Amino acid sequence: MDRRSLMKLGLAGLAAPALMRPARAQGATLNMYTSSDANISDFWSNVVKPSFEAANPGVQINVVIAREGGGTQAIAERALAALQTGTGPLLDIIEQHDPNLPAGGIDAGLWVDWTKAGIANYGRVNPLAIQTNFGLPYRGSQVLLAFDTTKLGQDEAPRTWAELVDWIKANPGQFIYNRPDKGGSGGNFVRRAIHEANGRDPSLFTVANFDAAKAEGMLAGGFDILADLAPSLFDAGAYTSGNANSIQLLAQGAVTMIPAWSDQALQAINQGVLPETTGLVQLTDLPLAGGFSQSVVPTNAENLDMAIALADFLLTPEIQTAIVTGIGGFPGVSWSELPADLQERFAAVVPASIPTFPGGDWGAAVSDGWYRNVAPNVTRD
Repeated sequence: MDRRSLMKLGLAGLAAPALMRPARAQGATLNMYTSSDANISDFWSNVVKPSFEAANPGVQINVVIAREGGGTQAIAERALAALQTGTGPLLDIIEQHDPNLPAGGIDAGLWVDWTKAGIANYGRVNPLAIQTNFGLPYRGSQVLLAFDTTKLGQDEAPRTWAELVDWIKANPGQFIYNRPDKGGSGGNFVRRAIHEANGRDPSLFTVANFDAAKAEGMLAGGFDILADLAPSLFDAGAYTSGNANSIQLLAQGAVTMIPAWSDQALQAINQGVLPETTGLVQLTDLPLAGGFSQSVVPTNAENLDMAIALADFLLTPEIQTAIVTGIGGFPGVSWSELPADLQERFAAVVPASIPTFPGGDWGAAVSDGWYRNVAPNVTRD
């Protein structure tokens, strides 16, 4: 893909009283909470807020940053407590939150069920992005391979895991990834090796099926692959301390290729941190893992009807296109719903599937096992 041309561019489980949605209030102020990075809060303040307010005169969005004091988890717990006491949560929407939290929230009817909310754009959502009826996937990001096209032509970039391994070994010192507990780009590269060792079947890994003894055997093959690659990495086995550090090494020309989050890589290109000659490609045999931000609306929101309207607005062509062109994210809707020129420009990175990997006990096992089996000389500090 040519980077230069690319950058131009019903409610479920509710108590009976909550079923009666109020009419859209004039002069309403919607409290939207986020614990995401500044680029996302800026996107809401500079794109979503003015666009939605212009379409709904008299309505305002209050963008609330919640990165301290428990973040949005604390806000969600407050909403559940308010639901149980019949009071207002001072919350209308969280732009990114796991609806499985707090525990018992779904069973208590805390979150809007998007399959029953009657929003016009729900049918446009990418089915691959839906994890639960209670989270609305409005934006996503996936780990890709970012590379220097002045050293490696776009047509020569590896498209499968086997081709990637062959390229790394044939070009020692030209590839690096970050430690898996220090950033998702390296973490999902590690997980892709684990998927490879387990028949490229992400469904084998779920939160419910974790067993320490079984997990050790399932992870071992992936660690063997990575240990075999280690001598061919930058500095004969060095690892960066985070996503941004990997991007910096690519920008400096120290390496030719890295795994990188799609949004971070595209923003780096747009801001001139990475040159426009940076290429991006996704593996075709099984893509690297990614994820989607799940928006949630509490059923006891002060402005429930308008909060649902805002969620629907996030799925409109205007906002979904801005997610791709403005913050380098993946759309929450199917790629076929985007303008044809964007579909064409992103053809090299549009995934046929969106693999995921559970956190929790699995995440801890991956990190612990990687340090012991792949990089025993690397300390966590």
